[in-house]
Amino acid sequence: MYLGIDVGGTHTDAVVLDRRNVRAFAKVVTDHDNLLVSVRAAMEDVLSQVKKDRIERIALSTTLSTNAIVENKTEETGVLVSAGPGIDPENYHIGRGYVVIDGSLDHRGFEVKPLNDKEMSDAVQMFRELGMRVHAVVSKFSVRNPAHEIAMLKAVETDSDHVTMGHRVSGMLNFPRRIATAYYNAAVWRLYNTFADAIAQTVDEYGLEASIHVLKADGGTMPLARSRQFPVESILSGPAASVMGIVALCDIHEDALILDIGGTTTDIAVFAGGAPVLEPRGIEVGSYPTLVRALKTRSIGIGGDSKIIITRSGMVRVGPEREGPSMAQGGESPTLIDAMNYLKLADFRDRHASERGIERLARLWDMYPDKLARQAVDFAVNTIVEESRDMVNMLNERPVYTIYELLQGPQIEPRKAFVMGGPAAAFQPLLKEALKMRVETPPNFQVANAIGAALTRTTAELELFADTQKELLHVPSLSIEHPIPRNYNQQAAETDLKRLMVAYLDEMGLPGTRELKDDVEIVESNAFNMVDLFGGAFRNIRVKAQLRPGILD
Repeated sequence: MYLGIDVGGTHTDAVVLDRRNVRAFAKVVTDHDNLLVSVRAAMEDVLSQVKKDRIERIALSTTLSTNAIVENKTEETGVLVSAGPGIDPENYHIGRGYVVIDGSLDHRGFEVKPLNDKEMSDAVQMFRELGMRVHAVVSKFSVRNPAHEIAMLKAVETDSDHVTMGHRVSGMLNFPRRIATAYYNAAVWRLYNTFADAIAQTVDEYGLEASIHVLKADGGTMPLARSRQFPVESILSGPAASVMGIVALCDIHEDALILDIGGTTTDIAVFAGGAPVLEPRGIEVGSYPTLVRALKTRSIGIGGDSKIIITRSGMVRVGPEREGPSMAQGGESPTLIDAMNYLKLADFRDRHASERGIERLARLWDMYPDKLARQAVDFAVNTIVEESRDMVNMLNERPVYTIYELLQGPQIEPRKAFVMGGPAAAFQPLLKEALKMRVETPPNFQVANAIGAALTRTTAELELFADTQKELLHVPSLSIEHPIPRNYNQQAAETDLKRLMVAYLDEMGLPGTRELKDDVEIVESNAFNMVDLFGGAFRNIRVKAQLRPGILD
């Protein structure tokens, strides 16, 4: 059996699945001051309903890294950067401890200028005085040659608890994005690992002999051990759980909208040709573009617990503020779900408390309570519809990447929407009328995110670079480097990368690695011919492979 846990903004959901059958589920209030308390409570609830010794896999999505960045609760990080001519790394300054070191490599990885040892020594001293114990080191062309990042690592590692090297976070050639990605990975490392320690301890306390996985932003999972080194990949795992929950519960072949309405936010995603749309270059984190691949989602501050607010002009709006639970659940201020209770569109907990709250707010503003409640619901529905259409329009203005392929040509035209989350059943008829399309709620829509987490399989990506003039092959994220013959070609690179991917999956301890190898695909492959000053012909080869996101059988 599989145990899935989704730590949401309002509730933490847990579900136990036996194949695709739900054997137990739980929903507890999320304690933002201590997420582990919520995880333990949800786990304890579902484990009391099943035989614990049958749990073989645990997967969870967590808002921990995302919240730390949004709330500016990350750890101060020392950053060493080397670039060279052509780009000023000061343009990408991030954090208080950001130091540019003189020295550079060219685009093929040859050293143009060695690193300045004194500048590195001075920077390390500065980090020491500032009390910085986590670091990020990034060189412009480190994916072609990590030598400068390794040198910077050696300079700081004595005074560091953790160092993120840029070439390990991604093999993609994008210097500014790699700086931000490495920085955030280091900045959340300690916070995330404290949480990971507690999760592992909790699993041991319950006597579970199960593998532990964490959902990634791209709709896949990673083993807990890898997540400890690359916690930045867990950013936006909540919206990814929404999308993968729909993949697990519904058979989608057309363009579609996915709406996950929670207590705090509504997450919007789009399917193109039956596949979730990706942000292939990487998402923005804290206003900085990164190399974290993610499913394309949009979050808006509309949820069941969003506070009803009346402006000075008398306009009724909902959210993005949330000051606690709805009055139906013991809160002090009327929320969207209270308005739906008042209009009898929902029947959630204490409807009389909802009615008292709406009527009291209406008296304060000399309004009719039914009109106030209706305007609140209309504002929420219209906002969700407008944001959904805007997202589709935005996607139609650029090439669309899905988890399977690049789609070109026909525009995305959703004819169907799927709505999930606690208030989904109440919103379904309202959204059907507003969107003018079919709107469905999947089975177990209340805990669809946890189901998505439980059933999402592990994914991985690798990039291989080969330079026949240097007679060198390099796989940055695995720190693999070995010689190749001068007649090495593109086909040989693809074969080698597939072999390395299968070995990598096996090393991660994934079950059924031999079966998974059939889902390893080459997604990018190119070779550039080069001629040196003496007329010699050489090739610069780049190949990228992935085990794409999907649902466990």
